[in-house]
Amino acid sequence: MSDWRERLKTRLEPILESPDPRPAISAYHDMPFAIFHYPASDEFAIRGELFLLRTRLEQKGKQITTISLAERLQAALDEVFPLDDQVEAERSVGIEKVIETVHETLSRYRPLDQLVAEAVPSQFDPSRDLCFIVRVGALFPFYRTFSLLEQLKGKIMVPTILFYPGEVDGPAGLRFMGVLDAEHNYRPKIF
Repeated sequence: MSDWRERLKTRLEPILESPDPRPAISAYHDMPFAIFHYPASDEFAIRGELFLLRTRLEQKGKQITTISLAERLQAALDEVFPLDDQVEAERSVGIEKVIETVHETLSRYRPLDQLVAEAVPSQFDPSRDLCFIVRVGALFPFYRTFSLLEQLKGKIMVPTILFYPGEVDGPAGLRFMGVLDAEHNYRPKIF
């Protein structure tokens, strides 16, 4: 069994099964978030495991809201400019300008934290409801998850797990996709 599968089944799943997982996933009452890291190369394997985890948790009475950041990213871009324009922009102005434009879209014009918060049920029971944030790799290299989690502080009170494709670097650092320099100030618990 791989390291992340072992962590998922023996460390995270028992916490998510508990009557109120918030104290075990976060020391901050206004940030009931945790991060589960895994190698970016295992993206498809983790998707399969999350489907099974969701099924097991639902059989125990939990209700899971899954938020795909790939879908949230596409929704933000579709609001700002159509897909054909996105493809043409990359051809005409180059990838660096496109990266800058996408970051600006997710930061100012259609903030990603708002898109995520809108997808979370407004009425929830912390003893029953959970939120999984998945497909985080779709943000690479446009947007760092450190910013997203900080901006979600106080906006999402449902126990939430962000499934992070990257590597741990020190006690509170993560390297997005195992490529970018590590952010060392993550406050949520890292599994």
